[in-house]
Amino acid sequence: MVVSKKALAYEERRLERLEQNKKKLEELNLTKLSQALHTTISPKPSPMKKVKPRVPRQPVDPSSVRRSSRVADKPLPNYKEIPVEPLGRPRSYNYRRRDLSNRVYASDEDREYAIEKADELQSGLDPNFPSFVKPMLQSHVTGGFWLGLPVQFCKTYLPKRDGTITLVDEQEEEYDTKYLALKTGLSGGWRGFSIEHELVDGDALVFQLIEPTKFKVYIIRVNQAEDSNN
Repeated sequence: MVVSKKALAYEERRLERLEQNKKKLEELNLTKLSQALHTTISPKPSPMKKVKPRVPRQPVDPSSVRRSSRVADKPLPNYKEIPVEPLGRPRSYNYRRRDLSNRVYASDEDREYAIEKADELQSGLDPNFPSFVKPMLQSHVTGGFWLGLPVQFCKTYLPKRDGTITLVDEQEEEYDTKYLALKTGLSGGWRGFSIEHELVDGDALVFQLIEPTKFKVYIIRVNQAEDSNN
């Protein structure tokens, strides 16, 4: 195979450049440095994180807890729930109030009959003790349970300041209520009296003031009118 002169000349120049480059590398000592770096530097494996075994917690013995010297000779406290005794006299609120959306209204005839009977009862009371008749409305016996009293009666006979007024029923049971002088009516406590005696719309009550802050209360049931008409 015949090689041209140009090819031989190119090969000779390439070999000369390689030889020159080799000499430069040896002068700079880069070859040995590259080999050293390659042999000394190697990736280290990442260490695995050691996990400590989980030890279950043991229940603490209350007797082993350090206590103050001031209470060391006293028995350990008992944190169990203790039932609280209700204050005052227990009431029987088994009577279920009518839902406000299902109110039952007394007829005008039955309402008038109950008022008539209450007027008859009032006429037989001792006139030395002032009294008045109060027909029951829905607002008195459901919902807000607010009982407004006759304004003139309150101004004449009742205290000028807020206080407690006691209601005594026909079985001599007493019920304390909150009297608001400015509004001339009963608020707190009246709800309990109303529920306890199962008052409904149309009932007529007679209030007789037997003491400065105590009423005797007589109840005329609206259903008595219904029974008498049958």
